[in-house]
Amino acid sequence: MAYGDPNRPSDDVDMRSAAMMEALFTRSPVGLHLLDTDLRVVRLNAATPFMQGVDEDTLIGRPMRDVYDIIEDDDLESALREVLRTGKPLWQRVIRTRVKGDPRREHEAEVTALRLEGPHGAVLGVAVTAIDVTERERARARTRVLEAVRRAVGRTLDPVVTGEELVGAVVPAFADIAIVEVVDSVIRGGEPPSAPLPPGTPLMRTAFRSVHPCPPQAHPVGDVRRLPGPTPFTQALTDMRPRMVPLHASDPWRPYDPARAEAMDSSLSHTLLAVPLALRDTVLGLVSLYRTGQSPPFDGGDRQVAEELAAHTALCVDNARRYVREHTIAAIVQRQLLPRRPDAATSLETAYLSLTGGDPGAWYDTIALSGARTALVVGNVSGRGLDAAATMGQFRTVVRSLSAFDLSPDELLARLHDTAAELASGRASLPPGDPLRREPLTASCVYAVYDPLTCTCVMAAAGRLAPVVIHPDGNAFVPDAPVGPSLGEAQDAPFATTEFAAPPGSVLIFTSDPLVTDYLARSARPPRAAAQYARRPLEDLCDAIVYTLPEGLGEGDPAVIVARTRAFPAERTAFWRLEDDRASVAAARDRARKQLTEWGVCEEKIFNTEVIVSELATNAIRYGAQPIEVRLIHDRTLTCEVRDTGQAAPHLRHARVADEGGRGLFIAAQLAQAWGVRFSPTGKTVWAEQSLSEDSGCTDSDGADSGGADSDA
Repeated sequence: MAYGDPNRPSDDVDMRSAAMMEALFTRSPVGLHLLDTDLRVVRLNAATPFMQGVDEDTLIGRPMRDVYDIIEDDDLESALREVLRTGKPLWQRVIRTRVKGDPRREHEAEVTALRLEGPHGAVLGVAVTAIDVTERERARARTRVLEAVRRAVGRTLDPVVTGEELVGAVVPAFADIAIVEVVDSVIRGGEPPSAPLPPGTPLMRTAFRSVHPCPPQAHPVGDVRRLPGPTPFTQALTDMRPRMVPLHASDPWRPYDPARAEAMDSSLSHTLLAVPLALRDTVLGLVSLYRTGQSPPFDGGDRQVAEELAAHTALCVDNARRYVREHTIAAIVQRQLLPRRPDAATSLETAYLSLTGGDPGAWYDTIALSGARTALVVGNVSGRGLDAAATMGQFRTVVRSLSAFDLSPDELLARLHDTAAELASGRASLPPGDPLRREPLTASCVYAVYDPLTCTCVMAAAGRLAPVVIHPDGNAFVPDAPVGPSLGEAQDAPFATTEFAAPPGSVLIFTSDPLVTDYLARSARPPRAAAQYARRPLEDLCDAIVYTLPEGLGEGDPAVIVARTRAFPAERTAFWRLEDDRASVAAARDRARKQLTEWGVCEEKIFNTEVIVSELATNAIRYGAQPIEVRLIHDRTLTCEVRDTGQAAPHLRHARVADEGGRGLFIAAQLAQAWGVRFSPTGKTVWAEQSLSEDSGCTDSDGADSGGADSDA
């Protein structure tokens, strides 16, 4: 007979309802609690695990807050009163409670509450169901911890920071105290030792975190020491299996490591979980997790989670180790490829600066050119690591080689651009599995030539690179230089030069990062700041740049050159014009001898210079165009220049025995240390240099040898 049938006796219905209620309160696995309007217990069952072992009769009539030891969601009573007031049910609210008599055991329950009403709508109380969801919530909490570890750990390529990220992710969500210790050689990029960990291997404590405000520590972070043993820590690193250990004062291993034992006692730790950081049968370190005070002890599920988070951390530490190792090698390569110190120059004082030393693709260089000029080069290659350092070395070598041809800055960058395209083409032909094939090759570079005899600087740039120029009068500016394409890009736009004045005492700051250049330009514009740049030594300026850069700026490790121009001594140059007459060649030889004698140059160099002047002047008169000028420069080398307005370039010939001519330039080249031709819009200059160092067998008597800057001082 269906329920509600009018022919069924009412007492049968009451009997069945009573039987159902009795079954729910005595045999149902779902906790059922009947509360009156004052939230006092009227009836309950003890099916809920956290109520097991409790005498039901002792709870009847007591307020709900006295029955349940709620440690999370303290406003449940307010929520139940809201159910009484509004009649709106409370659905599946999770609360966390302690088991009576065992404060370390916690349970979580999913609570649903319904208002009870009489036949005429009178409020009778609240029916509350409680389902034990402890395991479900613990599984969710463990999943959240693993997700937090995977999300937070490994964001940097630093083994120390990786440990800090781990302890930040697991405390307090998973443990009350977390400690990370890494094999010391791994921190520096060395190969990790094979398992088991060899006795006496030092470990560095890289991270520590605790829920306690002033936690005791056995050893401070950064401390490097060997693990004493045998202890659970050494045993975990021996067989590479985690150790879950209840801590007691009578543990037999405690005398072997009294410092850790004392720290455990001070923090009231009751459970230890020591998990090795291992990868591919090698040992990277150890993670130690503790539960303290009223926290529940670790269990088997926690051990499994700890193994997973340790495996992820070990992989991140190994990735960081590989990066540190590659970065160390790349830094060594970079140091070998970059100049250790600037070349001494009479008219230019320079200093190098690498802000962080973290980018092996950045480079700087100063190159001595003919005519007492100096080239300043700053650039940066895309990519990181050893490949970037090797490519940087290729670019620097090419720039130095091209500078020997006395090319103008725009032409030099154009040829460097072609070289970058060839290198990029070589990358594209690598095997498909080579990761370098997928990395684009681009570079930025600024090439500037300072001429102390005209006090000007000519520059060209690939990319948005330009120097900050600070004149002695306090005028600070960035030259309005045309932006050329980055080296290696498909764009093949021409490069353009810009010329600006650089009077003696000017400061030039070249960087490979446009953002740093912009900041330095802004900071140097106030007159007081500009005056500081003009007076301070270059080493102090380099330090000031590092100190004043805002946090985050310069993280790409730009290369920096700081240069200060000087006046070239007027008494160390000589200049005159030649008439369009071969007889003027003899006059040029005589004048050269007289000038070199005044400078105290030795007889051998005087004779060689006479021959060079004679040959170069003869060629200019014969093949060039007026006006023709001769210039002698007494700097780190002895330079002879002959300039004319013709565009025909001289060529070195190897005359045959029977030839009557064609030996002049060959003879000059044999007497000179170096020679060349540089072109300008108004003509060309043929030059030849002779060394004045002691190794050349001749040192001028007034001490003005190859160390120009020192002798001038």
